[in-house]
Amino acid sequence: MLALFDLDNTLIDRRGGLEDWARGFVRSRRLDRGAESVICERLRERAYPVDFVHLRKALGLGDDPGDLWREYVDGIARSAHCFPGAREGLGALRGDGWTLGIATNGAGDIQRAKLAAAGLTGYFDGICVSEEVGARKPAREHFAAAVALCGLRLSAGGWMVGDKPDTDIEGAGEAGLRTAWVANGSTWTDGPREPDIVVSGVAEAIAAMRQAVV
Repeated sequence: MLALFDLDNTLIDRRGGLEDWARGFVRSRRLDRGAESVICERLRERAYPVDFVHLRKALGLGDDPGDLWREYVDGIARSAHCFPGAREGLGALRGDGWTLGIATNGAGDIQRAKLAAAGLTGYFDGICVSEEVGARKPAREHFAAAVALCGLRLSAGGWMVGDKPDTDIEGAGEAGLRTAWVANGSTWTDGPREPDIVVSGVAEAIAAMRQAVV
C-alpha cells in the first residue's frame, strides 16, 4: 500500500518554525518589531529565493538576497520539528510494508533540508518536490511524479495525507488517490471533493489508514 505525505504543517510545524526564525532574525538585525509581521506575511505559504529580493528592499537590508536565502534555509531547517507521533507512525507503516513518499510544493533545497533536520528522510522511498519535478500540487502530474519516484504507478492507487483542502485533498482525489485531511484545528468546509478521512493530526491519519486496510 502507498501513502504520500505533504510536508509543511502535516509532518512538520512550518508555521511555528517560521515564526521562531522571523523573531530571531529581527532580533539579530535589530529591526523594528513590525518587521516580523512583514517577513511572516511574505513567507507564510511558501518561500523561494526571489522572496528575499523583496524582503531585502522592504526591510532596508544590505545583505545579498542569496545570502539571506541561505540564512533562511539553515535557520528554518534548525527549527523543523515533527508533530507528535509522526516518526513513530511512519515507522509503523514501514514495518507493515507500506511504500511511503513525500509530495510537497516548494524549493528543493529547503524542503530537503527540513526533512533531513527533522530526521524524516530515511522513512521515504521517494521525495517529490514541485521545483524539482516542474509540477505543483494540485496538478495530477505532481502526484504521478511522486508515485513514480516511489517506484509505483498512479493507477495502483494509495493515500495522500495533507493539510490543504485544494492542493492536497482535491488534487489527490482528482488523481485517484484516497485522502486524509489533517485539520490542525481547522474546520472542513464543503468543497468539490470531500476527504475520505478527517483527522486532527498526522498520527491519527496514520492510525486510520492502517485500520482501513485491516
